[in-house]
Amino acid sequence: MPSSSIDNAFMASTAEGAAEDPTYAGALSFMRRRYSKDVTGADAVVWGIPFDAAVSNRPGARFGPQAIRRASAIFDNDPQYPFDRDLFETMRVVDYGDCLLDYGNHQDTPAKIEAEAAKILESGAFLLSMGGDHYVTWPLLKAHAAVHGPLALIHFDAHQDTWFDDGKRIDHGSFVARAVRDGIVDPDRSIQIGIRTHAPESFGIKILYGHDIEDMRPADIAYAIAERTGGKKAYLTFDIDCFDPAFAPGTGTPVSGGPSTAKILSVLRQLGNNEIVGADIVEVAPAYDHADITAIAGATVAMHFLGLVAERRARQAALTD
Repeated sequence: MPSSSIDNAFMASTAEGAAEDPTYAGALSFMRRRYSKDVTGADAVVWGIPFDAAVSNRPGARFGPQAIRRASAIFDNDPQYPFDRDLFETMRVVDYGDCLLDYGNHQDTPAKIEAEAAKILESGAFLLSMGGDHYVTWPLLKAHAAVHGPLALIHFDAHQDTWFDDGKRIDHGSFVARAVRDGIVDPDRSIQIGIRTHAPESFGIKILYGHDIEDMRPADIAYAIAERTGGKKAYLTFDIDCFDPAFAPGTGTPVSGGPSTAKILSVLRQLGNNEIVGADIVEVAPAYDHADITAIAGATVAMHFLGLVAERRARQAALTD
């Protein structure tokens, strides 16, 4: 219906509350959250990292944050399915905009991402990052581990990302190996879901291959994740190519034989008992998309992350009442 306001991303006076922008118009932040570099008091911060110089196949994920923000506009105004709540009624969320990176000096990229992520995390807010290719998870893991210590890794992907790395490469296929070797990720408490390729090393990380999850119920997959992480603080990274290309064609390294969006979103819905301290959604490359299928999937994954945060905050509030 017609609204009395528009451009909530700029005009909002608070980080709480639903916007009233039409889904087809208005300034595009993530789910119409207020743009701000001031994260004081925020419960969650959404941040874009438009970097794709580390890809091994098709580039284009630098446009991922824009595409995810655009697709997320459809979620505003209504209680969010399947959480049956206005996520922002009591949860303060801001869109921090994008990380400023010099396209001519990629050697500076990891330090810039890590430093800015660390600055956001100092506020105590949950950080939801939007890539960008999967290399951006490396500095994000470093920033989160600096706060929380070695992390369990919950990794949705078609690829293991454990290829050889000399510690200097800018490569989206080796960040997991580096994180394990550097003690940032605890492999005994980490799990990869949806893998449909082979890499030389697993580093002891539990793998649920594509054919494994094809025969599993979402509840069984969620249970396997909770059992593996064992209550340890976890970082959740989601490569959009975890989905079969039928459900997410807009990505750089698509692999057939993957799960549907419906199945994996059902898994995410059931991860609320895991202590997830940070998350990202990566590898959305809109140039290869059709009708925003992939961008909508990426925005929906990101919305689920915020839904889990909102529910956790509600449970904590109930315990203190």
